[in-house]
This record gives sequence, C-alpha cells and structure tokens, in this order.
Amino acid sequence: MNRRRFLGVGASVLGAGALAAVAVPSAARLLAEGRPGRLLSSELALPEAFRAALPVPAVLQPVRTDGTSDHYEITQKVAELEILPGVKTGMWTYGGTFPGPTVVTRSGRTAVVSHRNELPVPSVTHLHGGHTPADSDGYPVDLLLPVGSTDSGRSTAGMPGMPGMHHAAGRNATGERRYTYPGRQRAATLWYHDHRMGFTGPGVWRGLAGFHLVHDDEEDALPLPRGDRDLPLMITDRSFAADGSFRYPAADPGLAEPGVTDDYANGVLGDVILVNGAPWPRLDVDRAHYRLRLLNASNARLYRLELDPQPAGGGALVQIGSDGGLLAAPVRHDGIEIAPAERFDVVVDFARYEPGTRVRLVNRFGDGRTAEVMRFDVTSQQVGDDTKVPDRLSTIEALDASAAVATRDFTFRRSRGSGWTINGRPYEPGESIATPALGTVERWRFSTDLHHPVHVHLDHFQVIGRNGADPGPYDAGWKDTVDLRPAEAVEVLVRFTDYAGVYMLHCHNLEHEDMAMMADFTVR
Repeated sequence: MNRRRFLGVGASVLGAGALAAVAVPSAARLLAEGRPGRLLSSELALPEAFRAALPVPAVLQPVRTDGTSDHYEITQKVAELEILPGVKTGMWTYGGTFPGPTVVTRSGRTAVVSHRNELPVPSVTHLHGGHTPADSDGYPVDLLLPVGSTDSGRSTAGMPGMPGMHHAAGRNATGERRYTYPGRQRAATLWYHDHRMGFTGPGVWRGLAGFHLVHDDEEDALPLPRGDRDLPLMITDRSFAADGSFRYPAADPGLAEPGVTDDYANGVLGDVILVNGAPWPRLDVDRAHYRLRLLNASNARLYRLELDPQPAGGGALVQIGSDGGLLAAPVRHDGIEIAPAERFDVVVDFARYEPGTRVRLVNRFGDGRTAEVMRFDVTSQQVGDDTKVPDRLSTIEALDASAAVATRDFTFRRSRGSGWTINGRPYEPGESIATPALGTVERWRFSTDLHHPVHVHLDHFQVIGRNGADPGPYDAGWKDTVDLRPAEAVEVLVRFTDYAGVYMLHCHNLEHEDMAMMADFTVR
C-alpha cells in the first residue's frame, strides 16, 4: 500500500500487542500467528531440494593498500543470474553477484570502500554492525545517484507524504561515493546492504546484500575452524514470477513510490529458501568442526534453525559469536531462533555423525518447502582436525546498569493515523528522539505490539532483561539487533563511543522500516 492508504487503514494500538481487528481485516490473523509476514507464492515450478551445490561468495581483493588502510571498489549494477536452474533472474547486485563479494578486513585497519552506482535507481549502502562515522553510516537520505543522473535526489529521496521528507538535507552524491570504516571494533560477522529511504525492502529483495567480515588477533589465537571450514551462510527467502524475475508486491510496480500492497504491510515472505543465493543447496562436509556464520538476510521471515537428525546428546549448534563478535564462553543450542539481520556464529562437529549421514538444516518456523534450508552430507573421508571450541572465548566487559546516565523508552507500534511508528511517530529525517552524549552509558527499553527486530546503529549493546526477567537464550554477547515478540519488552545497555553525529534505530522487518518505523538519535 502507499503511505496515504496505509495511514488510512492503520489499526490503533489498544495495549501491548492488541490491534483493532475492525480496522485491518488481517489483524486477528497476524496476532494469532505471532510471527510477521504473508507468503507470496512463486508462479513457476520450484526445483527439488538439495541438488544445487552451496556457493561461497568470493572475497573482494583490495585495489590498493597503504600503511593504515585497505581500499576496495564495488560497482552496483544490474545482472542476469541463474538462481533457479535453467532460469535467468534480473537482479540488482554488488559487483554482479548475489550475495555481493565478501569484504574481509582487520580490526585496527581502515577499510575504504568506493561504490559506483550503475543501477537504474539511487542507492544507500549501510554497513550493518559497523562502528562507523556518521557520514559513512548509510543514512537513508544520503543518496548515491546513478552515474550520469541529473536528478538532485529530492524527487526520489524516499517516502512521499512523510512529514519533513522534502526538507531533509541529505548528503547526495552522483556516480560514486567513498565509505570509510576505521575498523575500531573487534572481530565480527557484519554485512552490508541497501538502506535507501522507503526502498530498503525491494532493494535487498532484488539482491543488494553481502558479507563484511572483521578479523583480529584475539580470534586468530583461538583453535577455531578456518579456511574452507569457516562458512558465511546468508539465508534469505524469495518468490519468483513466471518469467523468472523476483516477485515483490510493490504498491507501485515502477518503484517511484514506496510501499507494498495491503496484504503485505506486515512483511513479505518468499516460498524459496536461498543460502548464498542457491535454492536449498547441499554441501559435502568432512567429519570435522565447521564454523557457520549464520545471517538472516530475509526481509521479514523468522527462522528456528535446527540440525536434523540431532547428534547423540544434542547441543549440535555451539554458539561462539553474536552480532558483535565472540561470546565470553560458548553456548550450546539444539536450535537457534534468528530474526531478520541477526547473526549467530556457531561451530558444528560433524564427527558426531556417522559417515554417509545426510544432515538437514531445517526451519521449524516454516512449513512445506520453507521448512527446509540446506543439507550437509557427511563424507567417509578421514581427516585431521586440530580445531576445537575452548571453554573461554573472550573477555567481555559487562556494562554497569548503575552507570547509566539516562533511561529511554522506545515503543514500536502500529497506530491509528501514523502507521508503523516509534513512540507514536512515523519517521521524520532530521528529527532526533534521543541525544546521548559521547562516552556515556544509557539504558534503552524497547517494547512492541507485534513482532519487531530492533536494530541500533553505531554501537553494539548488551541485553540485560526481557519482560522483567533475565535475558533470553539468544541474547548473549554484544548485539546490534534484538528480536522482540508480540507484546514483549527488552532492556539493553548501550555505550556511545568515538563518533558524534546522527544515527538511527529502526525495525529490521524491511516492510515496517520502509513504512516509517525508524527514528534518528544524535550523539553529541
């Protein structure tokens, strides 16, 4: 739906998690399911699972290096790729591939990534999880206009009808833009994606996403799996039209105006599960330890990932890292619930399985074809494996709640007259709802009506409570995205460091984000 229609039919919040079903016919269904989104079915026959080999995104090499920095170049362009066998799909890509090339950097070294826009639309690149100066953070109206564009960017900056939209002062560029990432952060699994105002959903859906991995000495000193046994796995869902193109329920098929059709305002779910751009792939694995860097890059879909069969004794997924890097100690899971934009680094010991075992990675939140993700085929090959997961991984400073200089509440709601909102207000670029000071710790409390994964830019945070109790089983470590179920409340501590300027917090359900569930905060 476009913004005006969305506001016209928006449901009012009747309390923590209750919506007026009379205002939105599908509200009762959404609440009953407890999970966001509506399935968009493909219009062509889907391939059999576990036929495609798992691809691994290529590592981008720097075009030059110096004493302090590594310089990279990425061209954003349209490409025809074979996602489904025998079918070509037109995509918006980083460097002509999906996912885009993996950028690998080192803590303490500056990465300078120059993007050239040869797409038919403006773009904005956000390094998700990056500890980044404001002018390189990917603020949603800091547009990179296509090469040769004569448009100032104001007519395509985002969301028509949004208060203040056409008065926002974006730092626009034409053709090329250089993003500087100083590397003042620990080893972690990050990712980069489009973040354009009002069009993040279709931009990511069409292919604008890639990994960015940070390494450091602390992690290198651990006996963790490396090389071919260190696998980034970008999990997404998509739907396909009869001609092989991506289906997406845009209210305006020409994407001149943002938003989706009415039934998909709570998120778009695809019926094809892709891992690193391949549908339901398979991988031969040795009877050894593997590190799986799990990223949920879906627009709205939630996953509960498990291995099937479970190894004897359970605890197959040994979590070693979260959004912001290594945990203090490993955490064993039978399954992991992962919301859009979250990352979980896990180690799996395939020596716990007999040779020849076919181990499926399944999605317990899915049904039909979306209940399967990929398959690992355990070989009979005998290999040396000197890797393991130590009992201690890292020393993590626990932020002190008593040191918080402010407590702020942020309510994520769908409200009458305003659509998807934070604190009852739709997004207004340039209007900050918080002004934390550099060097301080604050307590931020997030509460929700429906299901919202909440993402904070600039600094990672620590979850200290969920619904007035202890943090949940997936809240450990430094986080930049926290999953909130309907009618939940989560408390986090965040310390603001290094960079002043305007940053964002928002829901990472991309359809919610595009329909104004964002807010600015200014670090002073």
